[in-house]
Amino acid sequence: MSAPTIDRITRARDAAARESWAEAYGLLRADDAHPSRALTADDLTILADAAWWSGHVDESVTARLRAHAAYVAGGDHRGAGLASWWLSYEYEGLGRPAAASGWLHRAHHHLDGRPPCPEQCFLAWTDAEEATARGDRAAALAATRRMTRLAVRSGSPDLLALSRQAEARVLLAEGRRTEALALLDDAMCAVTAGELSGMFTGWLYCLALTQCMEAADFGRAVEWTNAAMEWCAPPWTGRPADAAPVTVTAPVTAPSDENPFRGVCRAHRVDVLDLLGAWALAEAEARQACREVPVDCLESAAAAYYAAGDVQRRQGRLEEAAASYAHAHELGRIPQPGLALLRLAQGRAEAAVAGVDLALACQGDPRHDVLGRARLLAARTEVALAVRDVPGAAGAAGELEVLAGDVPLLRAMADTARGAVALAEARPEPALRLLRRALGGWLELRVPYEAAQVRMLLAAADRTVGDEEAARLELAAARAVFDRLGAVPDARRAAALLTGGTRRRLPGGLTAREAEVLRLVASGGTNKDIAHALVISEHTVARHLNNIFAKLGVGSRSAATAYACAHDLT
Repeated sequence: MSAPTIDRITRARDAAARESWAEAYGLLRADDAHPSRALTADDLTILADAAWWSGHVDESVTARLRAHAAYVAGGDHRGAGLASWWLSYEYEGLGRPAAASGWLHRAHHHLDGRPPCPEQCFLAWTDAEEATARGDRAAALAATRRMTRLAVRSGSPDLLALSRQAEARVLLAEGRRTEALALLDDAMCAVTAGELSGMFTGWLYCLALTQCMEAADFGRAVEWTNAAMEWCAPPWTGRPADAAPVTVTAPVTAPSDENPFRGVCRAHRVDVLDLLGAWALAEAEARQACREVPVDCLESAAAAYYAAGDVQRRQGRLEEAAASYAHAHELGRIPQPGLALLRLAQGRAEAAVAGVDLALACQGDPRHDVLGRARLLAARTEVALAVRDVPGAAGAAGELEVLAGDVPLLRAMADTARGAVALAEARPEPALRLLRRALGGWLELRVPYEAAQVRMLLAAADRTVGDEEAARLELAAARAVFDRLGAVPDARRAAALLTGGTRRRLPGGLTAREAEVLRLVASGGTNKDIAHALVISEHTVARHLNNIFAKLGVGSRSAATAYACAHDLT
């Protein structure tokens, strides 16, 4: 090699050591363009890593294929085995399972039977994932512990942290929550302290955030989501940044300084923001995440679309929600229970029941996604109550109670569901006890929308026992939250119930229910909006409107609205 070539490769290796991937990519790609120059196997591996970090996944695969061939030619089985494993990983992300399987087999061919080495950690990790997927938790645990022994022997902080995370996942599936979270905390200490390389930092943030949400550990999810977004901030050196987000718009020939983990971490953040009630930011972040996720992580884009659909549905933007759920489905996510609740809001109760029941039946081992199961059961309770299937609601709420244990987020969900069922069963005292406990749980978690929904149920229970003042306090508090969040249908319902609770003679001979319908008409609600707000059919709404028009002597919605304003019914 000429002196300039050697200098360029030296600078590329130094850039890779500093994880300045765009610089390394540019230097090695320029040198690799000369047919008379051949990169070594190690330099091709650096080129593959740099191409991946720079957003050029296809080039990464091509360079790694060449690296594998060079390792084989040099008789380096450890290098060839690791290159094979990475090819399996990349092909899996690109949606090519057959190629992924073939390269995983090659990785075993190169590494099985060799003396213990760090590269075998990756095979142990894959073994644990495969055993978990088939429900063999004993084999999965054995694989993670083999991985830990190899990681300790290697002295690699990266591999040791990954082995801790892998074992935590298996223990969570076994229900050993305390042990699992202790291991996960240990791994994340290394992450947040900046002790790991970029790839392992990104992996562990993504894996830990997924585990936290699946295990319904909201506190850790909030803490680590904030840390992950700081690490992902441009430039991706780990420091927070004020600059506007960078989008993947660079041409193929121009490397990017963007952190490819950013879109994935942002998609996790959307779920947290949604629960915290930061809906406008959650929807904006969902759109940004869909632009940022790399092509081998489209499941994160699906999650972002789904979260955006949930925000839009609760704000009454039903057509937009339907489109978001459809995008999530196109990317491989079953959009439940959001889609079922959308159908309920559209007055399609049968479709809502069928959708949530099918999702529950198709779900695998619920211990792999406890929060996902809990959300389905909570929606099943709500849908069943909407169609007057109280026994069905009680069954779903009972399963949710068993699932919840002492996990605060799940506990609040279970108390809400059981309180709603007790109210439907005309048992106001148990309903009040459960709902007050649920409200305390949601408030402690700082989850405003669900807290406001519980206040609506509490108001109904208070009125059942004759405590009108308590009911009005709960309705006023709920309405304030719904207004702040932009949850228009819920805000209208709270306003109608709040005014409807006033004990005074209604004008025009209106009944209390007719007055509620009239108030919703005056606020601009359609028949469908009113039906959803009052949990009645559109046919019943039309019947009430006919009675209202006849009693008031008006012939249009606008005239009825004018009457409502004139008689202080709005």
